[in-house]
Amino acid sequence: MDDLFSTALFLPASDNSLLVRFGKVISVEAHSRVTRLMDLALAKMPKGFLNLHPAYNSVLISFNPSQTDHGVVEQVIRNLAGSNLSSPREERVVIIPTCYDSEFGQDLSDVARHCGLTEDEVIQTHSGAEYLVYFLGFTPGFPYLGGMPTKLTTPRLGTPRKHVPAGSVALGGSQTGIYSVGSPGGWRIIGRTPLKLFDANIEPPTLLRLGDRVRFKAISLAEFKKISLGERKS
Repeated sequence: MDDLFSTALFLPASDNSLLVRFGKVISVEAHSRVTRLMDLALAKMPKGFLNLHPAYNSVLISFNPSQTDHGVVEQVIRNLAGSNLSSPREERVVIIPTCYDSEFGQDLSDVARHCGLTEDEVIQTHSGAEYLVYFLGFTPGFPYLGGMPTKLTTPRLGTPRKHVPAGSVALGGSQTGIYSVGSPGGWRIIGRTPLKLFDANIEPPTLLRLGDRVRFKAISLAEFKKISLGERKS
């Protein structure tokens, strides 16, 4: 992959940050380049680099301007293109048990009506796909997932809720995601997982990570409560 960054755009984003952009569309190819850059840079954080912020098709690099500058950062990144990783990234498939019961899926019926499907068809379609974690953001551990079937595309709420419980599985436009902590939110809630996506007391604190594959598994309310009890005891 020596041409990894040959078509990338390097754009100054501020006096202490540089944006590396791999095109303007969301794609698996762009994601693979984002992942590659993250892995190479994190394997040995270059001098002056402070943080890396991945997105769908870009990585924002913040740096210490007293130690380096935009031009040097760009050259460092370009030089990484031919590097090899001593430990290849582990490919993971993470199963997310999800209860689509009406107690948790406040917007399931609205999603079904909008999509011209039954509630069971929404559940079967949503849980029957495999998703890609493009990146984490919004709140700690919140996964932006690609791969949702287009038949489930649903507009966000006109007015966001003031509080969405942690674990809520929701749809927003052509995306699906999981609220990692309780927060305001405008996505359509169709279920909830008993798993903790973010826990500051463990390492790593996030359940999911960039590049993971995710599958939702429909569970009953009784199974949800059983798993929740185990989570609280762990």
